[in-house]
Amino acid sequence: MAEKPTIECAENGPYLVKNLVQLQNSKGESLETKPVIALCRCGKSENKPFCDGTHSRIGFTGAAENDGSNDKRDTYQGQKITIHDNRSICAHAGFCTDNLASVFRLKQEPWIYPDAADGQAIVEVIRKCPSGALSYTIEDVEYTDSDHNSAVTIAPNGPYVITGDIDLQDMPRGEGAVQGQCTLCRCGGSKNKPFCDGSHWSNDFKDEMN
Repeated sequence: MAEKPTIECAENGPYLVKNLVQLQNSKGESLETKPVIALCRCGKSENKPFCDGTHSRIGFTGAAENDGSNDKRDTYQGQKITIHDNRSICAHAGFCTDNLASVFRLKQEPWIYPDAADGQAIVEVIRKCPSGALSYTIEDVEYTDSDHNSAVTIAPNGPYVITGDIDLQDMPRGEGAVQGQCTLCRCGGSKNKPFCDGSHWSNDFKDEMN
C-alpha cells in the first residue's frame, strides 16, 4: 500500500511534499513527482512550482503575520440548509460569489443568505470552495469532509489547492475548516501563512508557466 502523502513547511523555506502521486498545473497538465519534492512558497523561484533556493537569498519568512484572532466560524441558518463560513481561511477564489451571487452577496449584510437558492445548488457551489472556508448543515447533519482525490493542483496565478487525504504536518487548520480541502500560499505574501489569504491578487503574483 502506498504511503500517505504529507506536506511539511521547511522553516522559512519550501513546502516539502512526500509520497504525492498527483501534481498538476492550472492547465490540467501533470507535473513530475518524486518521493520528496520541494514546492516554492516564497513566490520568487525561477523554476516554479519547484523551489530553487531563492527564499534564502531574499530573506523569506514563513511566519504568519496575523494573531489568529479572526479565526472563527460564522453560521447562517436557512429554512433547508445552514451555511458555515470562516473568513480567516478564505482564499478569495470567487467560486461562491461568481456562481451563486444571490446567496453569497458582496457588499451586503448578512453577506450569506441561505434561502435565496435551492439547497442542492448551494451544496454544489460550496463543494467547489478550494480553501475549505465554507461548509454546510442539512437536517442537523454537518458536512465537513471533502470527497476529492488526493492531489496538489496549482491555481492560475494563485495558491496550491490541496485536496484529499494529505497530512498537513504542523499546520493547524482554521475553525470548522473542511477536511481534505485547503489552499496554501504560493506568492509569499499571505498574512495567514502557510494558508492563502488572497494576497496574490493585491501583489499581482504571476506564473504564466503553470
